[in-house]
Amino acid sequence: MSNHWHLDYQGEHAVLTLDVEGQSANVLSQDVLHEFEKHLEELESKMLEGVIIRSGKTSGFIAGADVREFVKITEPERATELAQLGQRVLSRLADLPFPSVAVIHGFCLGGGTELALACSYRIARDDPSTRLGLPEVRLGIHPGFAGTVRLPPLVGDFAALDMMLTGRTLSSREARRRGLVDEVTPERHLLNAALTFLKNAPPRRKAPWYRRLPAWKPLRSWVVKLMSARVRRKAHPDHYPAPWRILDLWRDRATEYEEAESLGELLVSRTSRNLVHVFLLSEALKRHGKANAHNIEHVHVVGAGVMGADIAIWAANKGFRVTLQDREPEILARALKKAYGFYKAKLKDPRAVQEAMDRFIPDLEGHGLNCADLVIEAIVEKTGPKQELFRAIEKKVRPETLLATNTSSIPLEVIGEALADPSRLVGLHFFNPVAKMQLVEIVHGAKTSEAAMARARAFTGAIERLPLDVKSSPGFLVNRILMPYLLEAVKMVEEGVSVTAIDNAATEFGMPMGPITLADTVGLDICLSVAEELSGPLGIEVPARLREVVGQGHLGRKSGQGFYQYDARGHKQSLAPDKTAVDVPVTERLVLRLLNEAVACLREGVVADPDAVDAGMVYGTGFAPFLGGPMRYVENLGVTGISHSLHRLSQEYGPRFNPDAGWTNPDLLRSGNA
Repeated sequence: MSNHWHLDYQGEHAVLTLDVEGQSANVLSQDVLHEFEKHLEELESKMLEGVIIRSGKTSGFIAGADVREFVKITEPERATELAQLGQRVLSRLADLPFPSVAVIHGFCLGGGTELALACSYRIARDDPSTRLGLPEVRLGIHPGFAGTVRLPPLVGDFAALDMMLTGRTLSSREARRRGLVDEVTPERHLLNAALTFLKNAPPRRKAPWYRRLPAWKPLRSWVVKLMSARVRRKAHPDHYPAPWRILDLWRDRATEYEEAESLGELLVSRTSRNLVHVFLLSEALKRHGKANAHNIEHVHVVGAGVMGADIAIWAANKGFRVTLQDREPEILARALKKAYGFYKAKLKDPRAVQEAMDRFIPDLEGHGLNCADLVIEAIVEKTGPKQELFRAIEKKVRPETLLATNTSSIPLEVIGEALADPSRLVGLHFFNPVAKMQLVEIVHGAKTSEAAMARARAFTGAIERLPLDVKSSPGFLVNRILMPYLLEAVKMVEEGVSVTAIDNAATEFGMPMGPITLADTVGLDICLSVAEELSGPLGIEVPARLREVVGQGHLGRKSGQGFYQYDARGHKQSLAPDKTAVDVPVTERLVLRLLNEAVACLREGVVADPDAVDAGMVYGTGFAPFLGGPMRYVENLGVTGISHSLHRLSQEYGPRFNPDAGWTNPDLLRSGNA
């Protein structure tokens, strides 16, 4: 009996359809692979013109291997066996006595692309939703079903390395240009195109000789050196070994067995297990965002500054009709120019750009309020103006309109005092830059209704962002945890530690950028404003040096000078290397302030569990993904050791390092299952 694959003989050819039972998307679990092998065994004995392999899911072809199985594997030998199972099955597919065609739509990723590579031909649907790629590196591994062996001869070595090292996916048309697919056609012609390939059996595609030239043995070391310089800018070999292993496999012309053995080692490594943890957290948040309907078509954004404009631009890009309101026509004009530049760069097709611009409507008078389904406030971060605005908005919008604020630190209860019905007020806290940062904090106040929260989550999911529920409290989750980390960095500058030593310590730990660079990028005036907002309720001390720098008008990158200096294009000017020995525990002070505040957030119920902290900090700040998030890091490091270190630092540097009471509650710190 077949639970996942359905084999249908249609005259001289067969159609094998994958429709994984109980799943919204096809994944290659061990059960799916074993069942596939049984069908291939049957097909091997048939006299056929060929076989068409397709998906029965509307979501796409195959989303890759079943990542949930990775969590259960703890021995490298077992992981190697899993890879060898996939290799064996796909080798049988490649060795069928007649041609095979993969008919691809939607997502075709990881093991799905590797399955398609084992087919004789690949036909892809011509639409933006079709994406092909090998993103395994993002899970700390590399292709394991012979993808590292089959891809380079097909698309060329540089193209193959680029795909595997970055994990970048390709549209169907780009895949056709690269040679990954043989034909791109509209939905209605897919099966006819597949039948044409089976009947005519043209020569199988191979990259032209000049694309295969880098694999020439005398050139391989030079290519690896070239690619290594590029990889090093993104992935430290101690933190992310997978891309370096890909280069080794390619240079050594590794066999399928060597690929499987390498995958086995990586799959059980700390990096991969933590990256899988982070991936499963994102999948859980996506499901959270799809659980309800949002009933939102028209979004009205008030405030066309950096954040407001970016939110409006992104929402229109995702298909919503958006009106953007501001009191200053010049600010709206800048937002309109910014929107056109964004759509032109991202969408490329002139028709798609025009359609997006048609959805993006400047609205000086605020007429969009009358028909908006969702209003997002993104004005200055001050209580008075926000309350005044919402008081006026409530009089103009319909009773069912959802009201949202993009406040980064002001409790919703305070803003909601201006509303007759605060139950429909939620926080939609986006992070800058909106187009890159995946997280949105969905903030619930004491009077926010669950219906309003559900609509906010669903809207966030619809614009392809990750919704994270947080309780309304000073700084919410991300800013609250991040602020002590940033202020500790400024405190060390005050003590005489160089900014480069501080930033280097953070990046060596695994942060995407140092805290001083981050503060300059966010804006030192914004950092000071948020720090002062949090200083009262949280007892955070604001370093005098921060007030001093802001008082001098040095606001960071946007003013040309902060703790660093910047050129006219906003590029940081390099400082002379500081060779002074640092006798301050820089990394420990930075990280432990952050971890201590994370535990305080858990104790106070700002978020539901440690997984929520990890998701918030990884997707809201870029906290070292290879460590799995702050609470995963605590779990791996050990609570006792961290508590002792905090006690020691509190004796040396003061009460800001006093361990939070939450450290004594082991149930509070225990991670769940994403």
